[in-house]
Amino acid sequence: MKHKKELKQLKKEEKSLVDYKWIITVSLMAFFISLFFSFTSELILPNTNFIIGILVLIIFILLGIIFDILGVAVTSSDEKPFHSMSSRRVKGSNISVKLIKNAEKVSSFCNDVIGDICGIVSGSAGAIIAITLSQKFNFNQFTTSLIVTSIIASLTIGGKAIGKSFAIDQSNIIVYKFSKLVSIFYKVKRNK
Repeated sequence: MKHKKELKQLKKEEKSLVDYKWIITVSLMAFFISLFFSFTSELILPNTNFIIGILVLIIFILLGIIFDILGVAVTSSDEKPFHSMSSRRVKGSNISVKLIKNAEKVSSFCNDVIGDICGIVSGSAGAIIAITLSQKFNFNQFTTSLIVTSIIASLTIGGKAIGKSFAIDQSNIIVYKFSKLVSIFYKVKRNK
């Protein structure tokens, strides 16, 4: 009987941990950001030359890697030095504290929303580049698509693997630099 009560209590606590407002918010953000990125790539890539297409593809891959680094850095950073910096009113430190306190949301946004969208968009950009290559140089379209897709995957995965090690090792510095950049556009209200 006692175990049933404890189990019931655990289930209640688990339910209270689900933040439905955040889930809806992040889903809507993902929709609109994906719409923007996809629209941009579909607008630019088919009507541009091959070199510009590759540059756009590289930008999407780099964006995915950079946001993955940021997401990992926020989850592995230490809040204590930023509280000390915040008490001395160091620019960006209060934003660092806010990011770290919301690490699961920041990580979800950076790694899942931006990272996944960049992966999807770079895949479709790769498909357009593969078609362009096969038509321009009379390559086999199937083989070209396989090679382009494999290159994109290896650059993305390799870049994120390198980035994760860097993010864990330099987490506080990454969070601080990012917070300092964000502080130009966003001010956190200080508790009095």
